[in-house]
Amino acid sequence: MKIVVDAMGGDYAPDVVIEGAVAAVNEYNVEVVLAGEEEKVRALLERFKYPPNNISICPAAEVIGMSEPAAVSIRKKRNSSIVLGINLVKNGQGDAFVSAGNTGAVVCAATLSLGLLPGIERPGIAIVVPTLKGISLIIDVGANIDPKPKQLLQYGIMADAYFRYILNREKPTVGLLNIGEEETKGTGFAREAFELLEHSNLDFIGNLEGKDLFSGKCDVIVCDGFVGNIALKVTESVVETMQEFLKRHLLRNPLSKLGLIFLKSSFARFKKEMDYAEYGGAPLLGVNGIVIIGHGRSSAKAIKNAVRVAKAEVERKFNEKIIEAIK
Repeated sequence: MKIVVDAMGGDYAPDVVIEGAVAAVNEYNVEVVLAGEEEKVRALLERFKYPPNNISICPAAEVIGMSEPAAVSIRKKRNSSIVLGINLVKNGQGDAFVSAGNTGAVVCAATLSLGLLPGIERPGIAIVVPTLKGISLIIDVGANIDPKPKQLLQYGIMADAYFRYILNREKPTVGLLNIGEEETKGTGFAREAFELLEHSNLDFIGNLEGKDLFSGKCDVIVCDGFVGNIALKVTESVVETMQEFLKRHLLRNPLSKLGLIFLKSSFARFKKEMDYAEYGGAPLLGVNGIVIIGHGRSSAKAIKNAVRVAKAEVERKFNEKIIEAIK
């Protein structure tokens, strides 16, 4: 199996990307193609030990910056690590693509180059989040900010399949993120999406409010990309702010510092449970290929786990499962 990794994607690329890719090669028995500036990539690879036949380089002279407009950048920078990396998957020279780079550019390049699966109108980004009862999957968190109600139904079907075949849970429950639990709540768009989901074969439990995001009330949370992205960014901000509040109060005086020693293992478990790096990247569902999008601030561990997620989707022929489910 060959996973293509965007070596230049992310705030800390290429250093942490290459470190994570090497760790994935050593731990998951996969081959990795690093798409990026050859001299930089080759120099960084010299720091690590790995099976030499398991890592190769796809030279890419251009890099799409995190703030560059998606559609324009993939047209102008055809020799970028994102465009060339996705083209390797399109041409059968790679089984999946992983990038922590410009999300819009990855979505745009994957949609235009790989195309969409039969029956899917728009792709969606799904992300695993921790809850009080385990994990939930939120879709969409930024790929499609102005969807049609029918596309939310497709998101629900794809996420249901992801829960079954990748997260290994039979008959996951599905909810629609809305401003209230009653089916009459929300805009006409939300009410139409509710009706479509209610009359589908999904185990639809109705509307969810924002307070239910992390309660574990349901397994799959469906929303449009605009709402989903805001919810995701607010969540990240709350977690980071809570961590700072804890540090501020726990380090205030010698007595609280002493108590911190006894709580160290508990805080370590808390941090691990809340760490996005533990869950790997976010799958771009609906495109005709396996594409995993990492957080822009991905660490080496996050890159390694994103490769793990990509490997699981390839091994389980996940896109075939979506095609079967969407019929």
